[in-house]
Amino acid sequence: MCQRDEIEVDQIIEVEDDADSTLGSQIASETSSLNSLVLKFEFENGRRYHSYESGHYAFPNDEDELDRMDLEHHIYLLLLDGELHLAPVKNPQRILDLGTGSGIWAIDAADKYPSAAIIGTDLSPVQPSFVPPNLEFQIDNFEHEWTFRRESFDLIHSRLLLASVSNYPKLFDQAFRSLKPGGYLEMHEVDPGFECDDDSIPEDSSALQWSTLFFEGCKKIGHSIPSPEEYKKLMEDSGFIDVKLKIQKRPTNVWPKDKAMKRLGLYTLTNHLNGLHAFTIGLFTRVLGWTSAEVEVLIAKCRKEWKDSSIHAYQRVVFVYGRKPENAAAAS
Repeated sequence: MCQRDEIEVDQIIEVEDDADSTLGSQIASETSSLNSLVLKFEFENGRRYHSYESGHYAFPNDEDELDRMDLEHHIYLLLLDGELHLAPVKNPQRILDLGTGSGIWAIDAADKYPSAAIIGTDLSPVQPSFVPPNLEFQIDNFEHEWTFRRESFDLIHSRLLLASVSNYPKLFDQAFRSLKPGGYLEMHEVDPGFECDDDSIPEDSSALQWSTLFFEGCKKIGHSIPSPEEYKKLMEDSGFIDVKLKIQKRPTNVWPKDKAMKRLGLYTLTNHLNGLHAFTIGLFTRVLGWTSAEVEVLIAKCRKEWKDSSIHAYQRVVFVYGRKPENAAAAS
């Protein structure tokens, strides 16, 4: 594992067993059009899933998950000091948000850049109807051939596409063609691994078992997750230059001593307690052959472990962006 700056541990921490509820209270197309199939949903294990391109995305799209996505957006704002992106884009006129989810990033981008046309695409029609006038949501699968105009976007953004990409080179190539010369592609991802710097993770860790199985499930459906360092090379291989990679640690709970990191850990813990079922139930039952009862047992063990502040674990959050050269021509 790469050597990174260590987070100082707070020695006096107490997390209540009912943190699931109490922590939550502390966190105050150019390509496709809607049709009857898109507006239908599938239901499984008490969760709602998209029906358009059914099964391509392993996670639900119900209200609980949309609320969690909005919390995730707040976490990323903390990590980015309130910014929506790191790429030095100035006066963008056209922005694409891939896999927009609840649409919250695209809405904020539309507010920040009122003169820009913003497009958010997703497999699910779950975004709000009342949005800024310069924002449009479209139902689309970014794995298909793009029909956007070539060299038409100043910024293409994505967040947490992990477990939904089968061909990263194709994704980057299509983004490259769709960007104006000088435009940027920026991705925000997270490494689902469970790591620490002081060997405080138990050898029989359920959370570590979960992350191993999560990687395995994604690989089985053809959506292998790159390592944090691989994103930079993949982007460079598609022709992007000045590619910048930033990796930040996101503590799993309130174990850090630093107040800002402790706050980040609190939000992250709430995010995972609220989202662990969504991350797990579909992938493990459909792909790994687990029963729903077996999944619930593992989830209960992981929840207990995530709340244990004697385990100084974290996940790595990935920010990577690159620029299309000014003299680049869109590939045919």
